[in-house]
Amino acid sequence: MGRKKKTVDLDRENDIAPGLVAKTKKRLVVVSGRSHPDLASDVADALGTQLVPTEYRTFASGEILTRFEVSIRGCDFFLIQSFGPPVNEWLMETLIMLDAAKRASAKRITVVAPYYPYSRQDKKGRGREPISARLVADLLRTAGADRVMSVDLHAAQIQGFFDGPVDHLFAKPVLLDYFERTLTAEDRRKLTVVSPDTGRVRVADTWSDSLGAPLAIIHKRRDPNVANQVTVNEIVGQVEGRVCLLVDDMIDTGGTIAKAAEALKANGAERVIVAATHPIFSDPAAERLQSAAIDEVVVTDTIPLPEEKRFASLTILPIAPLLARAIHEVFEDGSVTSMFDGAA
Repeated sequence: MGRKKKTVDLDRENDIAPGLVAKTKKRLVVVSGRSHPDLASDVADALGTQLVPTEYRTFASGEILTRFEVSIRGCDFFLIQSFGPPVNEWLMETLIMLDAAKRASAKRITVVAPYYPYSRQDKKGRGREPISARLVADLLRTAGADRVMSVDLHAAQIQGFFDGPVDHLFAKPVLLDYFERTLTAEDRRKLTVVSPDTGRVRVADTWSDSLGAPLAIIHKRRDPNVANQVTVNEIVGQVEGRVCLLVDDMIDTGGTIAKAAEALKANGAERVIVAATHPIFSDPAAERLQSAAIDEVVVTDTIPLPEEKRFASLTILPIAPLLARAIHEVFEDGSVTSMFDGAA
């Protein structure tokens, strides 16, 4: 006969329902996909734990298999997978790992996706287009995810695509701390925060408030029929003789940032510093970002960057402490919003 479980009687006065009390305790486990193992390892270290031993296979046909080498039954399961290239392979691996976790009886499954895939396809710009960001959310949910955690979503409405809790984290505290430590007093007096397009004005405005600096906006026009082609039309705001801080959520081919920096220098900017969360750096981004118009590029390590895409003026900041703190708050049923002064 099994061990007798402790029972709890009905207690209406204290709103306690009758039932059984198990002796099991919550257990947090961190699992890594193959897209960014260094980041996952850093997160596990920050949490004071180790990654779950996992077997990965890619067969000759391209099919993927994953298997957890230890039991995860009843665990609070956090799968860390970023979505740099090859994005479709990592997305498929994530879905397979979620299915494995669900079938292995993980109690709650959270996908920690520092960079959310297909986030730029968040609406229909023309007829007969997909909303791929919504499709990704549906796939994650169907595969077994109960919760999603991501950093600096390209569009806030993506949170509404997932039928469950979404923890939208911001890299701004990580980046802001770097600039508060490295900008000189003279730089701070000359500082202007610049939005590279009208879509990022709200984010740039929060940076402007935090740094006590004026805001400038670059108006750009993009040809809807030609990918990654940008034309800068005009700059709204004073940039002559200023140290310009260009802030964006991601850098893909670097076309927008390079054109914006050239326009700022052409209008008399003294220095141009670029700050972005996600360094996708599709070719020829690394070459463009080494332009004479750009003095420094600061990003986080939400996406792994190979050595050939790194350069002297690039600074990469660790995002693992932020992710670890958010994971701890979720596990302890704490407040993720409190990490960002109520903004998350």
